[in-house]
Amino acid sequence: MTDLLELSVGPAAHGGFCVARRPDGRVVFVRHALPGERVLARVTEDRGGSYCRADAVRVLAAAPQRVPAPCPAAGPGGCGGCDWQHASPAAQLQLKASVVREALARIAGLDVPVTVETLAGGQLGWRTRVQLAVGQDGRAGLHEHRSARVVPLADCPLVVPGTLGPVLGSSWPPGSTVEVVRDGEGGVHVTSVVDGRRWRAGGSGAAVQHAAGRRWLVTAGGFWQVHPEAAGALASAVSAYARAPVGGLAWDLYGGVGLFAAGLAAQVGVTGSVVLVESGRRAAADAVANLADLPQVGVRCGRVERVLRSLPGRPDVVVADPPRRGLGRSTAHAIAGRGPAKIVHVACDPAALARDVKAFTERGYRLGGLRAFDAFPMTHHIECVALLAR
Repeated sequence: MTDLLELSVGPAAHGGFCVARRPDGRVVFVRHALPGERVLARVTEDRGGSYCRADAVRVLAAAPQRVPAPCPAAGPGGCGGCDWQHASPAAQLQLKASVVREALARIAGLDVPVTVETLAGGQLGWRTRVQLAVGQDGRAGLHEHRSARVVPLADCPLVVPGTLGPVLGSSWPPGSTVEVVRDGEGGVHVTSVVDGRRWRAGGSGAAVQHAAGRRWLVTAGGFWQVHPEAAGALASAVSAYARAPVGGLAWDLYGGVGLFAAGLAAQVGVTGSVVLVESGRRAAADAVANLADLPQVGVRCGRVERVLRSLPGRPDVVVADPPRRGLGRSTAHAIAGRGPAKIVHVACDPAALARDVKAFTERGYRLGGLRAFDAFPMTHHIECVALLAR
């Protein structure tokens, strides 16, 4: 095996890399490259088998979509947080759309046109939540891609300006992590996690957020969308697809602090019912507090797979926002088995989305709509909202 390979770069794939082939036919997953380029790549990981991983360290023939990366830490050997800083804004949208479309075609057997929608605010200065790693020197930074090495940072251009300065300028326990959250009213909440124990290092620990016409109080370490415009955009898309009937029954599975449940409650009205299921105790407690003015919403704390079996009635609409791995075939079949007219699926992983869509189509549902949002500019991540209709 040689450490350097001259490669012709093929299409993008999920995970922030492009696919190329060595002369012997083995697949190479190449980062820091773009489709159509000719690059010199250094192998970074090779465990044998049918593929290896590499970084493009020199561009021999550049694609017209290539642009200078705004952050010096974004290149080979640097921070692993960004995947597409070397691609123009338009190219990033095209790359993400192609990944979603390819996953649906390959896994679910569906040929679906995909357009990725941008959110207000541009490509830099949008990130409101970040988890930093601390090196042995006590300095906080971000991990190198697929590595435990911590890359020290002076700042991060993706993070809202002024958020990280005090954190990056401080010393922290080696090997710990530091969670930084900037809320919707400008408050910065800092938590140090040492050996699994959490210590508040700044802020009140209760983040105030604004989305979908409501004010939300969220435990700072709990889940909330990273992009300040994402929560509102997703809530609007979910409500538009759901259209739960007045007086109807809606389920909000993996409901978090209640963002989607609030929209469903407005649709079913006081004569209807919304059941929110959330496994995280802090998130469930936040949901109870945030939705206290909506008596038609009930919160159940527990794993969706278990609670689902005991939920009464036949829902008109089910909203599901599962973790990155998706629902899984058995849970998707269990939801479909309850016979809702509509299922609104929120996903942050195109492959997991495709697997779940396939599972629903196996039970008589069809893909009735799909929206994709660039909620994580400069990275490979993308948020999708899919409508499954019976």
